[in-house]
Amino acid sequence: MKKRMKAISIVLTSILLSAMLVTACSDKKKQQASVQTKSGAIYTCPMHPQILEDHPGSCPICGMTLVKKSGQASEGSGISLNTVLQPVNSSVISGVKAIMPEQKEVATTISAQGYLDFDARMFNNIASRYSGRIEKLYIKYAFQEIHKGERIFDIYSPDMVTAQQDLIFLMKNSPAETSLINAAKQKLLLLGMANVQVNQVIQTGKAFYSLPVYSSYEGHVHDIPHSQMEGGSDTKAPSDYANNLPLSIREGMYVEKGQNLFNVVNPHMLWAILKIDQSLIAAIKLNQPVKITLPDIPGKTINATVDFIEPVLREDDKTISIRVYLDNMDHELKVNSLVKAEIQTGNINGLWIPRTALVYLGQTQIVWLKNGPIFKAKQVSTGVISKNDVLVSKGLSATDSIASDAQYLTDSESFIKTKGNE
Repeated sequence: MKKRMKAISIVLTSILLSAMLVTACSDKKKQQASVQTKSGAIYTCPMHPQILEDHPGSCPICGMTLVKKSGQASEGSGISLNTVLQPVNSSVISGVKAIMPEQKEVATTISAQGYLDFDARMFNNIASRYSGRIEKLYIKYAFQEIHKGERIFDIYSPDMVTAQQDLIFLMKNSPAETSLINAAKQKLLLLGMANVQVNQVIQTGKAFYSLPVYSSYEGHVHDIPHSQMEGGSDTKAPSDYANNLPLSIREGMYVEKGQNLFNVVNPHMLWAILKIDQSLIAAIKLNQPVKITLPDIPGKTINATVDFIEPVLREDDKTISIRVYLDNMDHELKVNSLVKAEIQTGNINGLWIPRTALVYLGQTQIVWLKNGPIFKAKQVSTGVISKNDVLVSKGLSATDSIASDAQYLTDSESFIKTKGNE
């Protein structure tokens, strides 16, 4: 009897447990069905898929935003879980404004910077035509202005005194020897004496022991460095003349025949030396219009043309220098002033995008191409840059839609990958 009662108890227990399991499973199915029926969508956490909710919100475990379960459509946006989970180094979900490239003709310009320098064509040297001692110097400081025919110094030259005495001797003792007299006069003229001075020697019969020397040029006086005065090979313009140092030539000094004493520079003409990147030099041609502005003189604009393109590359310099000749009759422009220039290189018809839509990644340029609700990184090839526009030569069509601000979509901590460069 006891064994029978024990068996009945075991059977009843089994039946009860089975009923409880069936009830629990049924309640779980009803809960899921209720969740899905209530909102028509199930939201889950990408990191904790066991979390199921019938409304948007945050994951109670990690705090991440809940997304719709895979396979369900987003309300009006078309964004699925697969879309959200794409790698951020090649695609981005964003509401940034999208634009389309424009097929248009743009007047292209090249921006350049440079400085003002003396026009080397206006450089002239005053050299001594004979050896002697400077008795009187009329030029006292650098940048002193002189004019053609102005007296600059007096010199005592034994050679000149001897040549004058020869002429005086022939005039007194052999007046019939016209050929010798003419040769003596010609010698004095070739040595640098003016015709008026030679006639004065003939009329007075007295030699100039202190011979005045006159300038053949007009401009500002620049000092000659000692290296050049001593026979050095440095032929460059002096770089320290602006320091107002005393002149190298002084009264009482002896000078040699052919020695350079002063540089005379006419400041009425200057050069604007503009630096152009080698990649842009192919677009630069002679006589192209150039608009020059000077930060030191606000509001002043100079219109000129490209006058010379240097044919050589300078050592350790990746730019090409071009020259623009400028008129400086009012002396308003100052040497070594910085300048900015816009060089008009013509018109180009092509596909243009704003510079803000382009991201530079070293030797690669990308745009963010709109593809449905997301933006994908797309490599492009670019050409010339004109102010705020960039010419796209490869990688885009006029029907594409791209992000207007590409830098806004670029994550500084990620490495952007494009198709074919994974």
